Amino acid sequence: MDEIKTHTALHILKGAVVKVLGAKWTASVYVNGNHGRLTVKYHRKPSLEEMNEIEKLANQKIKENVPIDVLTLPREEAERRFGDEIYDLFPIPESIRTLKVVVIEDWNINACNKEHTRYTGEIGQIKITKFRFRKAKELLEISFDVIE
Repeated sequence: MDEIKTHTALHILKGAVVKVLGAKWTASVYVNGNHGRLTVKYHRKPSLEEMNEIEKLANQKIKENVPIDVLTLPREEAERRFGDEIYDLFPIPESIRTLKVVVIEDWNINACNKEHTRYTGEIGQIKITKFRFRKAKELLEISFDVIE
């Protein structure tokens, strides 16, 4: 269950990153137990205040305990309904014709074949442990833990 919570936390964190920084594209994700890392395409090192705001907004969304919907849709319909917002920088092979789309209303929409909690409140709390900006690649890595 830890990895399900942590993976779901990636979607919550990504929503907060988009709201605070406008960083739309995910470059990679990593989950191991209650530890996760979200790497997004971004052009500068964020301030400590921005990172604190990301953590605060993410935890507010968790406390709201909103539903997490997973829609199974034909790829064409998913693209028509949500556009490129469902995708990340790592491509989904064209041979995959049915997508699972995770929808957290007004927060995050993403094609994802992993398991998720049913509500945001099941996650616990997100604690950002460190962040690193890689200027040469324009990547922002955000490491976090999910705590009870």
